[in-house]
Amino acid sequence: MRILVLGGTWFLGRAVAQTALDRGWPVWAFNRGRSGKAPEGTREIHGDRTVKEDLAALAQHGPWDAVIDTSASELAPRDVLAGAKSLEPVTGKYIYISTVNAYRGWPNEPLTESSELLDGPADAGAEYGRLPANWDGPDWYYGRQKAGAERASLAAFGANRVSILRPGVILGPGEYVGRLPWWLRRAEKGGAILAPGRPEASIQPVDVRDVAAFALDQAATSGSGGAFNVTAPVGRETMNGFLTACLEATGSDGHLVWAPDDLLIKRGVQQWTELPLWRTSAGVWNVDSSQAQAAGLRCRPLAETITGTWEWMQGGGRPVEHPRWAEHGISAAKEARLLEELGA
Repeated sequence: MRILVLGGTWFLGRAVAQTALDRGWPVWAFNRGRSGKAPEGTREIHGDRTVKEDLAALAQHGPWDAVIDTSASELAPRDVLAGAKSLEPVTGKYIYISTVNAYRGWPNEPLTESSELLDGPADAGAEYGRLPANWDGPDWYYGRQKAGAERASLAAFGANRVSILRPGVILGPGEYVGRLPWWLRRAEKGGAILAPGRPEASIQPVDVRDVAAFALDQAATSGSGGAFNVTAPVGRETMNGFLTACLEATGSDGHLVWAPDDLLIKRGVQQWTELPLWRTSAGVWNVDSSQAQAAGLRCRPLAETITGTWEWMQGGGRPVEHPRWAEHGISAAKEARLLEELGA
């Protein structure tokens, strides 16, 4: 299998490239060369996806059995469309990494692949879906852009040659967002640790290596496409299991102090960021991924993801710098006030 990865230098793109190389497949990676290097053995091609001449030059390196698009998170749908059209003549299949944000009902409703997608035309520009500054409703901008990019890939390749993967939260070695690394550092510190919500609350993070493997499995499935939610099974992992595994991985003597949802909300704790992965919306961790599991998705236990990430951190692993890292984690002072209120 000849694979082209759009991206290939950090987190998911790098995991895709490395997993393909481990399978003995020749791998090309197209990127701007600004965020590190692809794994050793990858044939790197530098260029900009928004530049027509760069796309034309890239196509000259084909053909490929499949293109795996991991780097379109900040591209407008029309840029995804232009790139996909330029690669279509030299590509068998196109794997587009989307997100559950593309659904109109996320995070408030349980989701399946038949759930309604947000609007977003295949040729939309970067301004499509932006909301006025005084808007106080849901911000669907990112989801609209991703839904439009999904339609762009389908417009260029047709339904039978496109697989769309919609992950939720991706964790694992190389994570740049900072959710799991923050919890690991907090566990390492020890003491009383503010634990959010209900211990038995279900969560569904998926390991970056498992997403990469599933994307490559889809690349090898010619003549059929489809859309797949890519998450751990509903109900298999819990917040208590997650935090306990962080304590065990770091060898911490810390102990968890559980704070009810209503208390955290009342005290203004920001969901999703101050205590990463904590969110009370009914659908945030209720994403049906049985269709992907039937197609071959295998999700390792979350404890393995946590251990692997800690080993990467201890081994000197550094993520690509990203502004979202600074969004995550509650301040020590705010956590202390809440722990005191809880009698800890």
